[in-house]
Amino acid sequence: MGTTTSPEEVVPAAGQWPVDPQEDAPISEHRLWVDGCFDFSHHGHAGAMLQARKLGNELYVGVHSDEAILENKGPTVMTLHERVAAVEACRWVTCCVPHAPYVTYLPWVSHYGCQYVVHGDDITSDSNGDDCYRFVKAAGRFRVVKRTPGISTTDLVGRMLLCTKGHFVKSVQRTLTGEEGSGSEEERRLSSATLKQQICDYATDESGLQPGPHVWLWAGPSSAKFDNTVEESGCFETLVGGKPPKPGQRVVYVDGGFDLFSSGHIEFLRQVLAYEEAVGRERGWFDPEQRKKRLDECGEDYGPAYVVAGIHDDDVINHWKGLNYPIMNIFERGLCVLQCRYVHGVIFSAPFSPSEPYLKAMPLGVPDIVYHGPTTFIPLTYDPYSAPKKMGIFKETNSHLFQHVNAGEIVERILKSREAYEERQRAKLQKGIIEELEKSKEATT
Repeated sequence: MGTTTSPEEVVPAAGQWPVDPQEDAPISEHRLWVDGCFDFSHHGHAGAMLQARKLGNELYVGVHSDEAILENKGPTVMTLHERVAAVEACRWVTCCVPHAPYVTYLPWVSHYGCQYVVHGDDITSDSNGDDCYRFVKAAGRFRVVKRTPGISTTDLVGRMLLCTKGHFVKSVQRTLTGEEGSGSEEERRLSSATLKQQICDYATDESGLQPGPHVWLWAGPSSAKFDNTVEESGCFETLVGGKPPKPGQRVVYVDGGFDLFSSGHIEFLRQVLAYEEAVGRERGWFDPEQRKKRLDECGEDYGPAYVVAGIHDDDVINHWKGLNYPIMNIFERGLCVLQCRYVHGVIFSAPFSPSEPYLKAMPLGVPDIVYHGPTTFIPLTYDPYSAPKKMGIFKETNSHLFQHVNAGEIVERILKSREAYEERQRAKLQKGIIEELEKSKEATT
């Protein structure tokens, strides 16, 4: 059994709150609170945040500490620092609050000015088996959103421990048309409709209500996706028409597998924008007269770069990494990238090596620059960026604090503590049965 902590013990003293404001903020029904472990930044977490953000104008997200999660749930895969980085990168998050208590206490929610707490339609219990949201529910300050089916931290850990490949997507195009996938023809049709709607929902701006990133699907011969011996321009199909680049913005291209979309990927994308801001400063982007011109002409100020991220197919990643990589399929990875505030466009099924014909055929024209980080996880047999280097538009980013955090590192963490994570999986299943019973009781009262 866990220890029982009184609400007073988890409320910080004045000036000791993990992030500002330090004084109580006025409570607003337009400011929402979401909290959780957020171990792995999978699209289920982003889906909950998106739904919560649509209910108001601001979204505050509390993140539990490693110690609180260990006591109530089991060991985390990602550290608090890594989990916070992932939450802060979500486009729909206004403020991230680390060290939020595992049981959601009203003083925390009220301090940050949030009228309502939002959670999925599942029950979450603490180490004593009590509902983590019992206090906010009793106060009438709880709102429910639909839980994203088919994805969870537990699912992903299971894929790693069991080394399964059943999640792979053979063809993005055929899956989106309902021609491919599991189940009957009608089930595939419904599944494809749901998937297309998800892509549209995630391709929204900070409000979750207006158009945001542009989404394309690239179609080309399989050989052009795997290596650099076949150069094909291919065809780009628009899946979601988002916001185009604004006047003066440089178009930036990045690509990758983005498997288990982690702080390593996120920091790389943030670093790319930081590089572009430095370039922008050199060309006077932030000068007062330039800001005024953008405001006068576009009605808003904006950054100097428009980042387009290409995402590789499952079979391409598996070709290079083997085993059961990628752990997330291309749609799961794509939705993760799509929700990231550092990305403005996404290309599904991008080739592993961006050839000159491919870069010239891109819908926004030849990118001004192609960025890539130091590759450490894939044993390359050729340089996939020879074309953009030859074209004089390639730049490699520096290493960073989360450089080592990739899919291989995360799987290694799981396997090193296999016994602990297997116990966590068993406990999660057992806990799930109890939580379902509690949910059934709530539904009948």
